[in-house]
Amino acid sequence: MKLTDEHRELQRTVRHFVEQELNPHTDAWEAAGSFPIRDLFERLGELGLLGISKPEHCGGLGLDFSYETVFLETLGAAHCGGVPLSISVQTAMATPALARFAHKELQEEFLSAAVRGEAIASIAVSEPGAGSDVSAITTTAVADGDDYIINGSKMWITNAPHADFFCTLVNTGGDKAHSNKSLIIVPAKLPGVRVGNRLHKMGMRSSETAPVFFDNVRVPKRFRIGEEGSGFLLQMLQFQEERLAGAALTLMGLENCITATIDYVREREAFGAPLLNNQTVHFSLAEMQTEVECLRALTYRAVTAYIQGEDVTTLASMAKLKSGRLTRSIPDQCLQYWGGMGYMEETPINRAYRDLRLTAIGGGADEVMLGIICKLMGILPSRKKIQP
Repeated sequence: MKLTDEHRELQRTVRHFVEQELNPHTDAWEAAGSFPIRDLFERLGELGLLGISKPEHCGGLGLDFSYETVFLETLGAAHCGGVPLSISVQTAMATPALARFAHKELQEEFLSAAVRGEAIASIAVSEPGAGSDVSAITTTAVADGDDYIINGSKMWITNAPHADFFCTLVNTGGDKAHSNKSLIIVPAKLPGVRVGNRLHKMGMRSSETAPVFFDNVRVPKRFRIGEEGSGFLLQMLQFQEERLAGAALTLMGLENCITATIDYVREREAFGAPLLNNQTVHFSLAEMQTEVECLRALTYRAVTAYIQGEDVTTLASMAKLKSGRLTRSIPDQCLQYWGGMGYMEETPINRAYRDLRLTAIGGGADEVMLGIICKLMGILPSRKKIQP
């Protein structure tokens, strides 16, 4: 992925947005446990940043995913993880399938409003008993004439308290876990849709997360994305953008950790000299920056392949795995150099330590990524048949 003048102009726009409209407020939003999501999304919509890779007929810019990647990477420079997470749910998690596989009428009804920032989208896949194991979801959608009747619940749903619609994975019939599912757009205002109390999280505190319950919710069949039974496949394809987005979002957040730590250990003295003077410290920081550049190269390579229409399941899974690893190791190493100050909640390294930890869980845990990679490498052990 080679950055052009157009990419760099987008970087400047997003950097200005982060510096002027996000970072001055992140401390207050973190303390409040929320941010003015509607006002902020409308502003992003005005700038065209919610529809970078979305179809032009829906108000999007129709650009390829490299521009979305630049947007997300630069957004990751925000001084908190929660706001970029909520924004990425709108652009790279809840709407890719809607943009790629839904009929035009459905796109115009829901995607256009999301691109303008007038509607807030949320992805409803995870359940209390089915997080990374998507095939194990139990929420059902039973056909009733031209409608579906949906029953079940979803858990850990980002943006749920403010969502206008949910891109929801449900079981629509049959006993084969990979072909009995469908993706259905469920408007939040429908009777029977209930959003539970906001969940209190270790990190990502400025983004609002809650469970969602469906009690005999009647949804028109025309709100289904793609063919009935294709939901598992469509969600797996949607995961590709989510996982690439997750990797891109971490890059500048990790660099912020490193830069802030360099500034701190340059000023902090121990045994009569700046802590940075210790070889173990500056060598460690150099290696951390090297790891971030390796992740950036892997992410850019995966995005290039994705744009060219290649199957990027392996590369996207690797990028997601590596970002999950680094978002644990780098903040942890950096926090150690902050000493007691790193343990204080008001420090940036403490917030990064809490926020970035989610990377190794959301969108598929590290262990799931390893399973996918091993399968595609052909090194998974064969399953022995159990004798009766």
